[in-house]
Amino acid sequence: MNTSRLDEHLVTQLRCDLLTAARRVPTGRQAIQQWELSAVERLFFADGSSLVCKVAAAPFTGEATVLRALNERGASVPVLHGYAMRPQTLGILVDDLGAPARAATAAEAAVAARWVHAAAGITGLPTFDQAGLARLPGQALDALDALRRQGRFPDSRPIEESLQRLAAVAQARADGAERPPFGLCHGEFHRSSLHVSRTGCRLVDWAKAFTGPGLLDLATWFGTRTPPEPRLLARLIRAYVAAGGHPDAEADRGGLPAARWALGWHRVWAAWWFLTTAAAGHHRPDTDRRHAQVVLRQLHGAAQLLEAAPPASAARLPMEAGNSS
Repeated sequence: MNTSRLDEHLVTQLRCDLLTAARRVPTGRQAIQQWELSAVERLFFADGSSLVCKVAAAPFTGEATVLRALNERGASVPVLHGYAMRPQTLGILVDDLGAPARAATAAEAAVAARWVHAAAGITGLPTFDQAGLARLPGQALDALDALRRQGRFPDSRPIEESLQRLAAVAQARADGAERPPFGLCHGEFHRSSLHVSRTGCRLVDWAKAFTGPGLLDLATWFGTRTPPEPRLLARLIRAYVAAGGHPDAEADRGGLPAARWALGWHRVWAAWWFLTTAAAGHHRPDTDRRHAQVVLRQLHGAAQLLEAAPPASAARLPMEAGNSS
């Protein structure tokens, strides 16, 4: 079991490596964000400048590769000033963009998504093509089995049943995954990732980038904490096409309208992520109950969106029986 964790000693080592390579000596530090797998802080220097130092453990160690490639293309992302690797851990120094001036709009999201999905030639990222999407429910079931063997997620029968329903339709519903737009995806395309300042919009936080259907990024904009609304995503897809995104973004996939398809698969992907990272030891056991509720909510929505029918024996059960979150 992989139990990657950050400790202060490792963060200090990577910070020292980065600053030594950059020949910079900070005069002060300010914590921005910290959790068990990453730490972000602002470093101040005597000349009045500042940089952001980010240290992240696996599986969030691919960000430098993406930033370096996008910097070479002049993309609207923070400038990467340096990076350093330790086993299963990455440290990066990037521009300090400061506090955002305001929240990003849907129109700005459409423009940002358009250039992201047009970026080509970035290799070495996880790939979610048609076959990759179709495998997600099965891989999530494998992760659930691994968690049970660890004595975790004990009351997970509803999760198992939802994944089995999705696995039964996954091959058919994954059809069209490689239809454009297909390429670089941000992976955490939220409002908090699109930094708006007086100098424009920059897309930050690339640790979950992958190669796959661009529609998954657009679905990510709405998150998974509220009920899915295909109507709102369809509107964003239209704005994306109007901003220069590939016109096939509006085409049906897997026998479903594009918005419904994207929202469903995004929820499958999110549930897969929670289960596989938990099975790899990246989440503490005391978070299992909360994460199980999150996963079940996502899978319940995915099954409805992707029209994964319940088994006949469960068809008579109340709809809320498996959606306690």
